[in-house]
Amino acid sequence: MSESFFVPRGSAWIATEATRGPWDDAHQHAGPPSGLLGRALERFEPRDDARIVRVTVDILRPVPIAELEVDAVLVRPGKRVELLEAVMTAGGDAVFKARAWRMRTTALSLEEPDGVAREPIPGPETGRWEPFFPEVAEVGYHTHMDWRFLRGSFREAGPATAWLKMKVPLLPGEEPSPLVRVLVAADSANGVSCGLDPREYLFVNTDLNVFLYRVPEGEWIGMDSRTILDPSGVGLTDTVLHDRSGPVGRALQTLYVAKR
Repeated sequence: MSESFFVPRGSAWIATEATRGPWDDAHQHAGPPSGLLGRALERFEPRDDARIVRVTVDILRPVPIAELEVDAVLVRPGKRVELLEAVMTAGGDAVFKARAWRMRTTALSLEEPDGVAREPIPGPETGRWEPFFPEVAEVGYHTHMDWRFLRGSFREAGPATAWLKMKVPLLPGEEPSPLVRVLVAADSANGVSCGLDPREYLFVNTDLNVFLYRVPEGEWIGMDSRTILDPSGVGLTDTVLHDRSGPVGRALQTLYVAKR
């Protein structure tokens, strides 16, 4: 097993076999590169008085298990709200692009709004391990993540609730931030709540949209996910993100669905 998802080489990042996804042995799962973009966004001109509250990752093309470059810039400056952008390239071609809103935070005395679910889901110790998709490579993202299902499974169509945890860090010797943990796990939501047999259908996400109104605590990220499919070949995965104390935000993925 690899000791991390990526290793540094100068200003570049080398993807290890831990990033391998389920759709093609030569391409990465979108979770680790999303986490790498999130890390770059967090570290760009960091502010103690602000935090990232939304990240939108657009998957421009499959990411090879190879050397990657990541650059971040400020798109829209502001004292209260600012927009950041990070672009990932492989061989000179842009493969991922992420934009993030970073907001200034302050202490307010507010009551919880009506109609917002605050109840935590049962913890990962109450869940069960379930096998990953069939007919995938022996080593990859799925062997470097831990998961516990409370309902559903990777091989069962329908809504599902699961906890995911990184077995290895994003980079050697570096503790992943809460945002990195969320991004690495959240891209799995369409697999957690798969609506179709992956041996017969592709249901690949073209993006990942993560909204965090609270900073998640702990190593485990809970996902209460539902995938909606249309006969036209378009799908949407909608996920409520949790830590052990309750919901922390939401994730949305647009899906391209097709017969293999």
